[in-house]
Amino acid sequence: MNANEQRGRRFYAHESSRVHALQGAPLAHFWQRALGFWLDLLIALLLWAPLEYGWKRFVLHEPHIDLNWDFHEKGNVAVMLLYWGLSNYFGNGRTPGKWVARTRAVSLTGERLGLWQSIERGLGYGAAVLEGGLGFAQYFWDKNRMCAQDRLAETIVVDTRKSSQTEDD
Repeated sequence: MNANEQRGRRFYAHESSRVHALQGAPLAHFWQRALGFWLDLLIALLLWAPLEYGWKRFVLHEPHIDLNWDFHEKGNVAVMLLYWGLSNYFGNGRTPGKWVARTRAVSLTGERLGLWQSIERGLGYGAAVLEGGLGFAQYFWDKNRMCAQDRLAETIVVDTRKSSQTEDD
């Protein structure tokens, strides 16, 4: 058996130079991550409400408009995915909520978050919620403080405050 045939039958770790470059990066505290998440959720809901109203009023021509947030509605999920996906992508891991919380999602596979990787983070939030919040609680037992959305998108969330760069935990 030649080397190429053997290589196809063996597992090789996918750790890249990027993973090694992140060695020792200060990870965000849970309170920072929670603050960023809740602020982003609030912003997404504030964007969703006028879109939902406009859709029901001007497209569906509903006489009585009742705005209800429900994860079973395709439009509601689409707005959330678009918000988290696009704000992560264009902010390179820094959504408005993460900016306030002084955190940033960082790719384990490249210098910046890709579009699909950003959308995967949004999908990961849904997975974390569907697990009854257990996806968020993974933070407490994972050595790299990764939650469901981090595992899915291959990211970590770092603390960008200047004081965290010099802290020794």
